[in-house]
Amino acid sequence: MAVKNEKYKIVEEEQVLLGKIRHTLAENPVVVGASDADTLREMDRLRLELPNAKEEDKAALLRQYDRLSHVLNQLRKGRNNAEVDPDSPYFAHLRLKEGERVRDLYLGKATRIDNGLRIIDWRNAPVSRLFYRYREEDEYSEPMGGRIQDGKILARRTVGINGGVLNRVSAPQGVFVKQTSGDWLVEERHQPKLVEGFEEGPLHHAQADGQRRRLAGSAVDRGPDKHLPDIAALLDEEQFELITSVDSGLIAIRGGAGSGKTTVALHRAAWLAFRDRERFAPHKMAIVVWGRALRDYISTVLPSLGVDGVRVNTWSRWSQDFVKRLYPFLPRDRADDTPEIVTRLKLHPGLIQILERHVSERYAPPTAQGAFDDWAHIMTDPAALFASFEKSHPGDFTLPQLRKAADWTRALNYRLNDWIEGDRSEPAELDVEDDAILLFLFQLRVGALRHKRKVFSLSHLVVDEVQDFAPIELKVLVGTLDKQTCATFAGDTQQQISQKSTFGSWDELFEQLGVEGMGVSTLKIGYRSTQRITSFARGLLGDLAEDETFTVAAKEGPRVELFSFTDHGACVAFLGDSLKDLSRAEPNASIAIITPDPSLTNLYFDGLQKSEVPSLRKVVEQKFAFEPGVEVVQIADIKGLEFDYVVLVDVNASHYPDDPHARRLMHVGATRAAHQLWLTSVGTPSPIIKGF
Repeated sequence: MAVKNEKYKIVEEEQVLLGKIRHTLAENPVVVGASDADTLREMDRLRLELPNAKEEDKAALLRQYDRLSHVLNQLRKGRNNAEVDPDSPYFAHLRLKEGERVRDLYLGKATRIDNGLRIIDWRNAPVSRLFYRYREEDEYSEPMGGRIQDGKILARRTVGINGGVLNRVSAPQGVFVKQTSGDWLVEERHQPKLVEGFEEGPLHHAQADGQRRRLAGSAVDRGPDKHLPDIAALLDEEQFELITSVDSGLIAIRGGAGSGKTTVALHRAAWLAFRDRERFAPHKMAIVVWGRALRDYISTVLPSLGVDGVRVNTWSRWSQDFVKRLYPFLPRDRADDTPEIVTRLKLHPGLIQILERHVSERYAPPTAQGAFDDWAHIMTDPAALFASFEKSHPGDFTLPQLRKAADWTRALNYRLNDWIEGDRSEPAELDVEDDAILLFLFQLRVGALRHKRKVFSLSHLVVDEVQDFAPIELKVLVGTLDKQTCATFAGDTQQQISQKSTFGSWDELFEQLGVEGMGVSTLKIGYRSTQRITSFARGLLGDLAEDETFTVAAKEGPRVELFSFTDHGACVAFLGDSLKDLSRAEPNASIAIITPDPSLTNLYFDGLQKSEVPSLRKVVEQKFAFEPGVEVVQIADIKGLEFDYVVLVDVNASHYPDDPHARRLMHVGATRAAHQLWLTSVGTPSPIIKGF
């Protein structure tokens, strides 16, 4: 539809302002790498002149010296800072009235405040707080420049500028979009909003008292701490029989995101403890998970199921603790620069047979030192490794690759021996992957793992997110079980995000571990996400989606939406406004802003903090609060968790290329949302969501 003249004045005004700014930038280009030699010479002259100057002249000379010092700092600082791009100089326009003074400010990715320009870097300048904290027509009172500045926001607009051309203006009066014909139209679309109502809950069941309780996917039955719901009533007959009648062998629980795999696994542990308190005492059971966040989460859930005292740990913490106890002569630090080929070798499933054969054929003392010698001998012999892999897994490694891996481990072994003998001049750090190898060799060469001279033996083991574990890691864990080998594995290959994992199929895993799988139960009903979120997330997988019938028990829910921006600052402003509105309407909501990397986690947290989004937290080292509020977190840290609202930011082509890892990663991020999912993109959206 045609734009009304009154509204078109906003677009016309923005076009005029942009034209003036581009003209000023063209007339006053920045001299890249401006020389500071003249400034330094003048400062040296003043420094020499000061001691002999008259007293009445010294004040003026000092002021001149300070001014030159400031100029020098600006010159040097300017060389390291980004310059204003004339083709896209800013993304927002702010008009302020302070007393009788009216001024226009512009927010961009760089600062330029000379020749009448007032473009400021949204990330650093204190005045940018006004854009993020206030809305049009709001009055403000903020400390700036050592004093309180009072005023009113006359205009607050975001703009889209590409190639020096204005093509979009977003203001309270409307969203104006330039068409390919050159005409401007008011965008006819609903006002984007994080929709209230997550507490209504799509899935309920009747209680004996006539009330209805939410079972999964909302905060009602879990309360603000978001504890897992009791879903025992939702198990079908086959699943119930599998969980409650088998007390030996390995049970595998598979299912899509939000189907309750973790909850079912925990219920099995609770059932076993209830059935045989002596055999399945809490101190005889353990739960090993993928990450710290899920560990903390589960630790708060088990007591509510009547199971208190079960050890819950991550694989990395559990394995490193045992290596420290069993190999006290080795350093505790772990390397963070291990080459990919070394990691792939040390986690390859074929290594299990190589280790077993080596120990059975070669004598060594049944001690930790003997097991360590086994490690050094095996991992530094590329010819023997190549011959073994060619028999069991032909083509997986070339001889040059194994030589490179052996050279790395050989150098590490030299440093370790020096370290053991007391020479600490060079750092000696085991590879993270060595923990599983050393523990498995200890089990083969010495016997069962020990804790304070007592054999570490479990009656039941739960491993969650099993698809992201290496077979040798699982082999070590299974080796801690008693003769009945009672274990529960829960996982979903569609959520495999560890690029180190070699998980293939459940049958392959059972064979690699040398255990009998008593059953594989597939959970086919999703209780977390809405139908729209589930459908979208499944579409992200493409050919990776499993052909399992998957029913969504939740309601349809708000639609999934994608918002594109030309700049992170504009995206932060958009999210800041939306999150503040939502926090006022839904104070008990849990909200996740999920980023693709740590640098963007910092950028969005700082920006939303500037916007004064309430209950805002940055997640560091998977330390989640598990309470209402907004958490900014990297996507690699959110496995196994859920939130009422999720925003996946920077879903662009550079962070999410069209490959299996990116598809699974985005799928995991999307399925963290129970009620509503948004995506944002700065730049070209990922090809994975092409056509969305």
